[in-house]
Amino acid sequence: MPRRYDLDCRADQPRRAYGGPMDVERSFVVDRPVEEVFDFLGDFENTEAWDPGTVETRRISGDGGLGTCYRNVSTFMGRTVELEYETIAYDRPTHFVCRGVNGKTVATDHLTFTRDGERTLIHYRAVFDFPRSWGWIAGLVLRRPVEKLADETIEQIQRALT
Repeated sequence: MPRRYDLDCRADQPRRAYGGPMDVERSFVVDRPVEEVFDFLGDFENTEAWDPGTVETRRISGDGGLGTCYRNVSTFMGRTVELEYETIAYDRPTHFVCRGVNGKTVATDHLTFTRDGERTLIHYRAVFDFPRSWGWIAGLVLRRPVEKLADETIEQIQRALT
């Protein structure tokens, strides 16, 4: 069972989404051992190498494990956004969850790792919770760009791990 911890940063605020979540999921295999894959993807500062939208990610507190907080600057659909992420589940080498907050929008990245011989099966799920004011339209406007970003993210993870 994943361990959970809350630290005093914006990402530990309660979820305040009213428009409902939108999520994307992908499963894929990389030719690297599960421990190496977890160590790389579980260090959220490495998003610069595997997340195509990330401009910069910096650790602002913690030791890199459970409860660590990060400041992430990303671009999406031509806009620059800043989120504060917190590692809310960290169970090496099988499970990692990082939740980011920007105002009332919450983004949660779930990564699950399964050993497949010398390879690793990665299950990636990103969940976006939007505020009531525009959450109902998010699925209509953002679904395709989010799906495209998920595909690009998987391609970039595979490149980063080869």
